[in-house]
Amino acid sequence: MNLYSPQLRTVNVTRYVTPLREGGSLPAITEADDDFLYVLKFRGAGQGSRALIAELIGGEIARVLGLKIPEIVFANLDEAFGRTEPDEEIQDLLKASVGLNLALHYLSGAITFDPAINKPNNKLASQIVWLDCLLINVDRTPRNTNMLTWHKELWLIDHGAALYFHHSWHNWEEQAKRPFVQIKDHVLLPQATELDEVDTEFKAILTTEVITSIVALIPDEWLRGESSFSSVQDYRDAYIKFLLTRIEHSEIFVKEAKNAAEILI
Repeated sequence: MNLYSPQLRTVNVTRYVTPLREGGSLPAITEADDDFLYVLKFRGAGQGSRALIAELIGGEIARVLGLKIPEIVFANLDEAFGRTEPDEEIQDLLKASVGLNLALHYLSGAITFDPAINKPNNKLASQIVWLDCLLINVDRTPRNTNMLTWHKELWLIDHGAALYFHHSWHNWEEQAKRPFVQIKDHVLLPQATELDEVDTEFKAILTTEVITSIVALIPDEWLRGESSFSSVQDYRDAYIKFLLTRIEHSEIFVKEAKNAAEILI
């Protein structure tokens, strides 16, 4: 039996190409020492390390479920970038992000998913809706789909707004069992007609070992300074417990999604 053992490469940022002025996190296209372009998510942005943790967990769970995700890498940012950037806002962001950040492989030539033109099949739509229910991802709406079409395939990007409970950790154990009411705004909900089948398949994949392996990828330095937990390991264990509890009680969010879809019809 082969155990799932995710690994992320680490690259060094060599060139800041251009900012992507979308949303509040101000990501940027950068070049790394492997000569590839990446969309860099900065640890020094408004939501700090938590957005990077959500990006990492959400992206790697999607990947193990067989969905298309650009490669995620750790990206080291040298302090020299903050000294040479003329834009003061970007300069402050770079200075606050020295060290380990997160980046996604840049899909050159990809186009934004348009729900009026692109219609994924019901199985794929159901898979993505189930994923976003699990991650309580509020950011897959018609206004901001966070999906790209690349080489005629649908790719998921930007899970930084997922797991929003971790910005306060208030009643997080209770929140793990709550329905995801915002699913009513999901761009793919009308096509998500196979949620029961997907629920069975995905719960079999997302074992304790898989979830633990993904959460283990989070760098310790991103987990320091959280007053809700006495240690980095306690903090890490909370993510594992939240996800496993939510998977165990997935019938709650599946039912909410199905009810929301019926209202749309």
